[in-house]
Amino acid sequence: MTTAPRTSTQPPAPHAADSHDLIRVQGARVNNLRDVSLEIPKRRLTVFTGVSGSGKSSLVFGTIAAESQRMINETYSAFVQGFMPALARPDVDVLEGLTTAIIVDQQRLGADPRSTVGTATDASAMLRILFSRLGRPHIGSPQAFSFNVASISGAGAVTTERAGRTVKERREFSVTGGMCSRCEGRGTVSDIDLTQLYDDSRSIAEGAFTIPGWKSDSWWTVRTYAESGFLDPHKPIRDFTEREMRDFLHRDPVKVKVEGVNLTYEGLIPKVRKSFLSKDVDSLQPHVRAFVERAVTFAACPDCGGTRLNEAARSSKIGGINIADACAMQISDLAAWVRGLDEPSAAPLLTSLGRTLDSFVEIGLGYLALDRPSGTLSGGEAQRVKMIRHLGSSLTDTTYVFDEPTIGLHPHDIQRMNDLLLRLRDKGNTVLVVEHKPETIAIADHVVDLGPGAGTGGGTVCFEGTVGGLRAGGTLTGRHLDDRASLKEAVREPSGALEIRGASANNLRDVDADIPLGVLTVVTGVAGSGKSSLVHGSLRGREGVVSVDQSPIRGSRRSNPATYTGLLDPVRKAFAKANGVKPALFSANSEGACPACKGAGVIYTDLAMMAGVATVCEECEGRRFQASVLEYRLGGRDIGQVLAMPVAEAEEFFGSGEARTPAAHAVLRRLSDVGLGYLTLGQPLTTLSGGERQRIRLAARMAEKGGVYILDEPTAGLHLADVEHLLGLLDRLVDSGKTVVVIEHHQAVMAHADWIIDLGPGAGHDGGRIVFEGTPADLVAARSTLTGEHLADYVGG
Repeated sequence: MTTAPRTSTQPPAPHAADSHDLIRVQGARVNNLRDVSLEIPKRRLTVFTGVSGSGKSSLVFGTIAAESQRMINETYSAFVQGFMPALARPDVDVLEGLTTAIIVDQQRLGADPRSTVGTATDASAMLRILFSRLGRPHIGSPQAFSFNVASISGAGAVTTERAGRTVKERREFSVTGGMCSRCEGRGTVSDIDLTQLYDDSRSIAEGAFTIPGWKSDSWWTVRTYAESGFLDPHKPIRDFTEREMRDFLHRDPVKVKVEGVNLTYEGLIPKVRKSFLSKDVDSLQPHVRAFVERAVTFAACPDCGGTRLNEAARSSKIGGINIADACAMQISDLAAWVRGLDEPSAAPLLTSLGRTLDSFVEIGLGYLALDRPSGTLSGGEAQRVKMIRHLGSSLTDTTYVFDEPTIGLHPHDIQRMNDLLLRLRDKGNTVLVVEHKPETIAIADHVVDLGPGAGTGGGTVCFEGTVGGLRAGGTLTGRHLDDRASLKEAVREPSGALEIRGASANNLRDVDADIPLGVLTVVTGVAGSGKSSLVHGSLRGREGVVSVDQSPIRGSRRSNPATYTGLLDPVRKAFAKANGVKPALFSANSEGACPACKGAGVIYTDLAMMAGVATVCEECEGRRFQASVLEYRLGGRDIGQVLAMPVAEAEEFFGSGEARTPAAHAVLRRLSDVGLGYLTLGQPLTTLSGGERQRIRLAARMAEKGGVYILDEPTAGLHLADVEHLLGLLDRLVDSGKTVVVIEHHQAVMAHADWIIDLGPGAGHDGGRIVFEGTPADLVAARSTLTGEHLADYVGG
């Protein structure tokens, strides 16, 4: 007789691998984090909240994602690491449970003039292969359809060593590229207005040049022309001989000797082209971009019609469509065209290309075209373009890190973004999101709220738990999570109108609009409906118009709020006047810099393929200035102590007493007005959050004289509590006599408006029309547009 084996009623012992279900952080001190310790659940959606500058990005990107990336890089050989960026270990005691991190941040896509949406997502690469296989007539390999590859050919003798014998061979080669030879694949040609480069009534010695940065004592530019010997520097330019003018404007590069130093002399026009036009206009600093927009006229290349491609590439077609036509289509239309191609020999390629194009539509970017320059995308659009390659990924147990993925999204599109985040989580991934929008915070499995304030007032974890717990937790985020702005009881009356007639930029359909003067106007509509095309395309450049767009702040680790806003100039002059010395002594980039660290405050040591090391300079102890300079004082403070002040303290310091400096006080007051009173004057711009950069740009542009201010999504990166502060600032601007035009998706700003212009009804060719003009109350009452429906729900109308 046999007995059945006994079944144990004891639960199985937990597997050791199941214990790694948390990301553990202990003692994080990156930027303003103050020994932060927390546990983040894996395979869940965790949202990090807190005011701008509270330490969210420092924790998520600067600590967790940075260490994951660094550890992955270390798995490669030393040879491979030598070609990779060197990453230092974050300042943290313990980091456990990390997985591979995929970072989808708001960094703009490359602003190279040849970079497009298609090249950035590999969609153009697949399209080039498709045309090289199916296009008729057949013209060559995929590079024959690339506007980044020029057609070249050549021949010559080649000498090689074989088995101890020298062998000479004649070889020929040729490359068939698709680049238009006239515009070199840029799609535009430029014409320079010489009157914007110099004043021909003056001589070079009298300062004839009007180019930014070309000062009369500039060694590499002005002095090269003055002492080249090709022209008379004391003669007015209008009196140059024909030969002098030819040498001045067009001469090819040639070596000249200036005070014993060998320099290169080059005609003014080619020099300006190399200095300013070889870069994308959107990547230039604001004052340089303004100069280029004044001095240079850009027009579509007459040879290629702006398509960037040569005639051969445009001649090959599939069903009557060439590759330039395909790239110019709205992506939603291109996806339908690809699905309609029935060619078994290219079936895998068509499937892959169709999937990529469908991802654009799914993520709300179907209104773009593949030939759209990547430098023209907003931060939110750039982030969503980066998401495309991850939507169909089969990876699991990966950490996805997002930086405010709802930026630039209409309330109608936020639900779609939320669905994508949840889908990534449900595939078994850990999703970490830095976010301010309550609609996205509401779907979180776990919330980490940092604060309580910003800068030195933040850097601690105020709350960890569920969304319900956050609401009841009493933190700043919890108290404002359910805030809803109400409609105004009375709106301002306009004092006139700014006319826009026949606007047809991008997708606009011959739009007429009247922007009321003396009030707050909000321009709304789904992403891609034509808001920026209408406002920036029609108003920017008009006299008295100050435009604050979403272009990123340019600056190195030496740049800080004091240098970016121009605050340092009056401060240096005040120090110089009080001590009877030169202002240059009080610049860490000039004569006053510490000789050991060159004014950086730290010594950077390059360790080849290993992470570089930054150590505080022992000579200046991180203060960046020579010891002798720090002996000079203003109001009892040295320049190092002044740069260490928060804005609020500095505003009081320069507002009265011995240190009273009206020009500096005015800049500091603007920084306080935009809510940056906590920011340190000398804090590197590279350490600022996205919201802080947006507001520091706004503070800088508010100094410009103008009666009309255009703000492009000023709530980007702002905490719920900061939006109320922004509304107060907008009111103060309008009450001071300004006209304020805001492109915005935030319902609180819409509700606060005096006038709303709503574009749509959809995006791309489904938009480009004004679907509503009137007061917010009328928009809520009508509920006739997507914006009206969401605003009515927001205010409870």
